Amino acid sequence: MKALIVDGYVDEPACLGVPPYLSPYPRYIAGALRERGLSESDIHYLTIDSLRENTPAAGELIGKADLVIIIAGMTVPGKYLRASPISPGEIEAIFRAAHGVKVIGGPIRLGFSNEGGRAAKGTESGINLGDAVLAKMDIESFVYDLFEEEGVSGRGNSGSLPTRLKSPESVDHRFRTTSEIGRWGPEGAFLIRQHPDYPYCMCELETYRGCGRQVHCSFCTEPFYGASDYRPVEEVVSEVSALYSHGARYFRIGRQPDLFSYHGTDAGGPVPKPVPEVLEKLYRGIRNSAPDLSVLHMDNANPITLATYPEESEQILKTIIKYHTSGDVTAFGMETADPKVIAANSLKATSEEVFEAIELVNRLGATRGANGLPEILPGINFVHGLMGETKKTFQLNYDFLERVLDSGVLLRRINIRQVMAFPGTPMYGRDEAAKKHKKLFLDYKEQVRKNIDLPMLRRVVPEGTVLRDVMCEVHDREITFGRQIGSYPLLVGVPSLLPLRKFTDITVTGHGMRSITGIPYPLNINTASSALVRELPGIGKKAAASITAGAPYADRDDFLKRVNEGEKIISFIEI
Repeated sequence: MKALIVDGYVDEPACLGVPPYLSPYPRYIAGALRERGLSESDIHYLTIDSLRENTPAAGELIGKADLVIIIAGMTVPGKYLRASPISPGEIEAIFRAAHGVKVIGGPIRLGFSNEGGRAAKGTESGINLGDAVLAKMDIESFVYDLFEEEGVSGRGNSGSLPTRLKSPESVDHRFRTTSEIGRWGPEGAFLIRQHPDYPYCMCELETYRGCGRQVHCSFCTEPFYGASDYRPVEEVVSEVSALYSHGARYFRIGRQPDLFSYHGTDAGGPVPKPVPEVLEKLYRGIRNSAPDLSVLHMDNANPITLATYPEESEQILKTIIKYHTSGDVTAFGMETADPKVIAANSLKATSEEVFEAIELVNRLGATRGANGLPEILPGINFVHGLMGETKKTFQLNYDFLERVLDSGVLLRRINIRQVMAFPGTPMYGRDEAAKKHKKLFLDYKEQVRKNIDLPMLRRVVPEGTVLRDVMCEVHDREITFGRQIGSYPLLVGVPSLLPLRKFTDITVTGHGMRSITGIPYPLNINTASSALVRELPGIGKKAAASITAGAPYADRDDFLKRVNEGEKIISFIEI
């Protein structure tokens, strides 16, 4: 029996699976298939981008697979450097070409939309699935339950293959259990070796899903998973150990709505009370099981948790800084600074509470780390088009950002989007403000980028900062674009065609609104182009031409003797 997993990519409020990220979904499915008796060689994995290359081998896999599984769903709109999520047309084309049992699942079960500001459509009404089946709850448990029980002699025993698959229509839709993914996570870790970015892909790790709040935000899809369902620390660590044994070196603890609330307790507050000892056990366990990891980052943190429990949150931040790698980000879902919108949408925190959380993270995390970025900084997310939004909402949000900028604290990112409303959420059918304020939204977003993002970025990575291990990913004309592998990495543009899929250290030489310009560090002055030389601090076009024409230079003294601007740039070059 052959199974093919097609990764159409996912992007949820608490899970990312767009390259270089590898979400838990395909790994859990692979683990479920292994438990049902398939060998590693019987389980194939392709990203939608790999399929777009239209190789004969990929087409043959689709046609010959006994089971074709598509993972898809973007419940948070995003823009991606070198990946494009699967389209409805591509889903239909894959299923038309497939002859085996066909299943689709992931967050697409909730519906799909092309962009923020537009309500999602129901999947089955918007996509012609043919004889494929939509897993209406967890796709990994649906795939597991597809198999007949007879013929399987033991969990993970690849020597005994299942005799046949059930009719998909006869399979119940259900959520998987934490104990199941405790087994499937390690069993499916081998799949990382089939990822096109291997070994340079980021493994998204799940600690829990579901929301611990009593009342949920109007637009969020996380409550569809129910109450918080915490994974045991030992099982998360075991999955990391398995991934590490297969070559994984990049990890993000990203699949949870609030990492600080992992195994939190009910203390009568608005959110669970953090338990710092659990986070210490988690981070220490990950570090012990993956001692030579390259990146360990986190994602979501609820600002109300930090504001309500500052002492416990401070302990957790100290633990994170002790064990993580620098350049980390706590992503705060602020959503809005407008108190009327907060009340109308049952949002999490007031602007004052968010500011307190920002200050707390800065107090401990703003020190510059080994990779050139601060240890850990907050990022904040705004959502527009929510119920109760008026023109005043935009001004209140802008005023808040000005306050943050004027206070001197740092933000790593400011994400601004329009709501994407899904069936079953209070927002569904009530997103009139998104359409009404579209032009205002775009104008306001542009002002934030120019007046807040740009000066903030200059603070976070001043000119002359050296960023370590930037992966070169894309060529566009005469520019190489790259990023560090990490959580919300900065986009770096280098005015030279550098080798792709290679790491290089970069000197920051200029700033855009959400990206930076840089040059290789140290720059070989004897071989560098004039375009690279003129990016050096304090060097203009005329001086760059003169320096380039004067090459080669015998040594440092020769360079300083012959170049008037030599002292300005000597620390950034090599001869």
